[in-house]
Amino acid sequence: MKHTLVAWMEDKPGVLNRVSSLFRRRNYNIESLSVGHSETPGISRMTIVVSGDDRVVDQVVRQLQKLINVTKVADVTSKAAVIRELALIKVKAANGGRSEIIELTNIFRARIVDVGAATVTVEITGPEDRVNSLIGLLEPFGIEEMTRTGRVAMVRGNDGSGSCDLNGA
Repeated sequence: MKHTLVAWMEDKPGVLNRVSSLFRRRNYNIESLSVGHSETPGISRMTIVVSGDDRVVDQVVRQLQKLINVTKVADVTSKAAVIRELALIKVKAANGGRSEIIELTNIFRARIVDVGAATVTVEITGPEDRVNSLIGLLEPFGIEEMTRTGRVAMVRGNDGSGSCDLNGA
């Protein structure tokens, strides 16, 4: 089962390396990893997707919490959360396929962000299954290049697990 973890950490050099080394040393695979600044100055927010049963994920959470620069960790897998992914997909658009690609883009509420002589670049943001569905439908045209952010997640409402101050609250 895939679990979505959110970790808040001090925005300092080497912290990402310590987190990824923890997974490497324990032989846990990171399915996706997304890191960026949070609403709190000096604190970054990391969304990590890992596979494993509840016991393995609980152990990962406990070990993450022991890292000095990590201020808070939450498993948001079973919480009501907004979970999104961004993908940029460069698709071959030759031989009249451009209009079909535009139609698919509109159906999936995606956007065309670049048009070249022989390619179209599509941007889609949404749940992972919707991103996968669009990619599957674009594959017959020929995908030249693709990049995905991995999951980003935020718990819905105000249950106290959505932010982190320097005191770890």
